[in-house]
Amino acid sequence: MQTASIIYNGELRTTSTHLQSGTVIETDAPVDNRGKGERFSPTDLVASALGSCMLSIMGIKAMDNGWNIEGTKVSVQKIMGSDPRRIIGVTIVMDLPAGHNLGEKERTILERAALTCPVAKSLHPDLVQDVTFNW
Repeated sequence: MQTASIIYNGELRTTSTHLQSGTVIETDAPVDNRGKGERFSPTDLVASALGSCMLSIMGIKAMDNGWNIEGTKVSVQKIMGSDPRRIIGVTIVMDLPAGHNLGEKERTILERAALTCPVAKSLHPDLVQDVTFNW
């Protein structure tokens, strides 16, 4: 089953439609690559997908065990390289809310879940994934 339909709008902008939900995401090329930088770039979406995937998999583990991680915030920094132009690293910082009452065992389970999410395992091993958990 097809996941998305993407249209090139010109001026380095695309519109992607998620076919199941109808949700739309526009992208722009970044300013440093001749774009306007007015939307997420495709590489921004890759980096953001890593953070979202990690948090989603942690959420599944938390739900399965009756743990509350609601309010967890993730910051994402994408690091670009050149020759060839590509993502060479993503820095993820996870800030879990105060009062979560999770012990060392629970934290280890959640961290391991995050680090083995499908996006993390799909990215090339040369891409550095620097992840910090602030409990």
